[in-house]
Formats: sequence, C-alpha cells, structure tokens
Amino acid sequence: MIYLLIFLVSLLSCAGQLCQKHAASAVPGARRLRHRVRWLATSLLLLGVAMLVWLWVLQRVPVGIAYPMFSLNFVLVTLAARWLWREPVSLSHGAGLLLIVAGVMVMGVNL
Repeated sequence: MIYLLIFLVSLLSCAGQLCQKHAASAVPGARRLRHRVRWLATSLLLLGVAMLVWLWVLQRVPVGIAYPMFSLNFVLVTLAARWLWREPVSLSHGAGLLLIVAGVMVMGVNL
C-alpha cells in the first residue's frame, strides 16, 4: 500500500510539473494569460494534493526510505516529456534514469 502512495505522489508531482511546462509554452495573442493561469492553477492543485499525500506517507515511513523513492519522479517526468513533446533522452541520461530505478529498488527492499 505504501508503495502505491509513494507512486501516487510521484505521479501527481509529475503531472504538476508537466502542467508548468505546458503553461510556459507559447500561446499567441490574448489567450496567453488565460492559458498560463489555467495551467499554473492546475499545477498548484496537483502539487498541493501531492504534498498532502506525501505528508501522510511521511507519517508512516522513515524519510530516509521515502524520499529516495520519490526520486522516481525524475524518471516519470523524463518519460512523459519524451512522449508528450518528443524531448530527446541521451544515452547518459537514460543510464542515469536506470541507476535511479535500481537504487529505488534496492532501497525498497526494506519496506
């Protein structure tokens, strides 16, 4: 159960960060401000819910275990940006992501 909650926090945080990226995208004309406000508000909502779930997780899991698992967010954001915006992922970046996943797996053995 705790794994799912940590993964949920990562998903919510990832979605919030992707909304920030989308808010920063170029929108022509008068719609620009409304576009930015809408996506930033959505980002704040997602990140706020993520923070509340994160606080619940921290009540039940030592921070030394939970926080490194939250680093899966780096993997999720990279994969989502690759999928949504076709952002490049270099070989070294991919290797770093694999090391993050391996580290989380090693640390997760204690839960």
